[in-house]
Amino acid sequence: MTPNDLPPVNAALNLISAVLLLLAYKAIRAKNESLHRKYVLAALFNSSIFLVCYLIFHFFGQVPPFGGTETMKKVFFFILATHTILAAFVPPMVIVTVYFALKNQRPRHKKIAPWTLSVWFYVSVTGVLIYLIKLPYY
Repeated sequence: MTPNDLPPVNAALNLISAVLLLLAYKAIRAKNESLHRKYVLAALFNSSIFLVCYLIFHFFGQVPPFGGTETMKKVFFFILATHTILAAFVPPMVIVTVYFALKNQRPRHKKIAPWTLSVWFYVSVTGVLIYLIKLPYY
């Protein structure tokens, strides 16, 4: 395996994170905190693996140029821009949210968790979408 083989791995890891986040949300809505915790920690672990793979690809792989139509380029770069900007916020948001949960600071955790979930889920889903849009160029 080379760094250039990582884009589909990264997309799969993003998809797995999105599914785990949905399952974590479903578990907490059902008031199953134990299951919720397991899904969130699994999503955190999975996203950490993604981050390592992503950095390896971008340091050592070759990012192909996007060759779609002008309209598709605008759509792609809008998704990419929002994804990239929000992705920068995910690690600190997740760290703070998990910290509040681990320290049993429920009011603070409950206040930030919906925002963290929304941003983290958006970044995971758009990560898959970016890969699918760019798939013909890999």
